[in-house]
Amino acid sequence: MPEFAIKGDNVVTPEGIQPAVVLVSNSLITDVRSDVPEGYNYPIIDANNNVLMPGIIDPHVHINEPGRADWEGFDTATRAAIAGGLTTLVDMPLNSSPVTTTVGAFTKKIAATSGKLHTNCGFWGGLVPGNTADIEPLIEQGVLGFKAFLTHSGIDDFPNVTEADLRKAMPILAMHGLPLLVHCELSTDELLATGSKRSYQNYLTSRPKSWEDEAITLMIRLCEEYNCRTHIVHLSSANSLKAIAEAKQKKLPLTVETGQHYLFFNAEQIMDGQTQYKCAPPIREKINNDQLWKALREGLIDFVATDHSPAPPDLKQIDSGDFMSAWGGIASLQLSLPILWTAARQRGCNVADMARWLCENPAKLAGLSHRKGRIAVGYDADLLVWNPDTSFIVSEEMLHHRHKMTPYLNATLVGTVEQTYLGGVPVFENGQFQKLNAGQIVKRH
Repeated sequence: MPEFAIKGDNVVTPEGIQPAVVLVSNSLITDVRSDVPEGYNYPIIDANNNVLMPGIIDPHVHINEPGRADWEGFDTATRAAIAGGLTTLVDMPLNSSPVTTTVGAFTKKIAATSGKLHTNCGFWGGLVPGNTADIEPLIEQGVLGFKAFLTHSGIDDFPNVTEADLRKAMPILAMHGLPLLVHCELSTDELLATGSKRSYQNYLTSRPKSWEDEAITLMIRLCEEYNCRTHIVHLSSANSLKAIAEAKQKKLPLTVETGQHYLFFNAEQIMDGQTQYKCAPPIREKINNDQLWKALREGLIDFVATDHSPAPPDLKQIDSGDFMSAWGGIASLQLSLPILWTAARQRGCNVADMARWLCENPAKLAGLSHRKGRIAVGYDADLLVWNPDTSFIVSEEMLHHRHKMTPYLNATLVGTVEQTYLGGVPVFENGQFQKLNAGQIVKRH
């Protein structure tokens, strides 16, 4: 493995952003110091005024392989990842086929990565009705935690759980110290939207904040009862922030993420028929999303993850503009950093905030905080060099996702990835892939 030093004026360390020299050997960070050691005769890379940060960790990605590689797949997803400075992903147990709810399915998932893993990747197991007996065998195979839905997932072979299912599973997860990630919407049979299927307001009405708020209330109650690590994925309802704050004041093992799209877009901007914006829960009004920003800055929301969930154009109903039948998911993996930075810098946030929201706190959820998410001695040399001042216009040509359809097309974003390192190996530099298939499978040990 390469041995080298990388220095810069803006290195994000646990002690703050400062000039520093990072020494790398055998894929690990061996020292972080103020100057190059006397007599050092290995290569020295100068990041100059760019930011040197830990590689981004995204624990909420739908890669969809095996079975639905026409939606995305490991090759395209992990190419997009290293081009965007993402050095570790954690793949969701759906929308692959089979879904990752058994050891047999997990084995097929691992096999599907062969020759196509360009960044590091871990895996969540799936919690569905009737698979309680599969939880510990999946833990033994190395999954990092489990994901459940409280409403229909969009995939019939990944049904939602009930409170009774959760009560069977949470004691097991608590015993092993693994997190339960929950899509928090408790839907009702009541028809809430009867307007035009092309109307975004109609779609927004169909998935009210109350669905989220009731589901989060349930999960907080069960989190406290079982002392089970509980993680709320893609929070969109600011109405739940008070309950989340109270739970954290009680020191419950509760964490929360929101998505870039809830921070970058507002419902008022979305025109009828623009199904590229459809996600669940939906993008809400500006006043709501401003509250999410406040909670993120105060640490009430722990981090930001893309929930990259692409689908072919026909499933997104791009031609018809039918929000009610379109697949709900936003493609944004490669743009994770500049989307968030573009919006964050307008609110006076800094690079240290970005490292906390995209690197350090996601590592904690995935149980990787002892080796990833920080520039510190003994940590993996997964590194990102980026320029926080340069801007670009998002085009289809620059995107490495399988499908180029994204609500960010033609947007002007700030922050460009200059170099991505995996275990000290340069894998992406100046817009070009340097080394492919350098990713490793990340399992719980």
